[in-house]
Amino acid sequence: MDPLVAAASVLAAALAVGLAAIGPGIGQGNASGQAVEGIARQPEAEGKIRGTLLLTLAFMESLTIYGLVISLVLLFANPFA
Repeated sequence: MDPLVAAASVLAAALAVGLAAIGPGIGQGNASGQAVEGIARQPEAEGKIRGTLLLTLAFMESLTIYGLVISLVLLFANPFA
């Protein structure tokens, strides 16, 4: 494998994981804060808010896992090699 391709693949893998973690991390913090605020305003709706929060957190976390899969493909099953 060309050293330039190997270096670019490692850099791309690092960027994939980093960028895939930033967006969902900000989104999860924002969603959690809004959920706590919603529960504080309407404590009787806690169950519905918590269920919706957990579902949305799972969807956001899946985006991070997609970035991890892309980085693993670039590192171990490099299509550019």
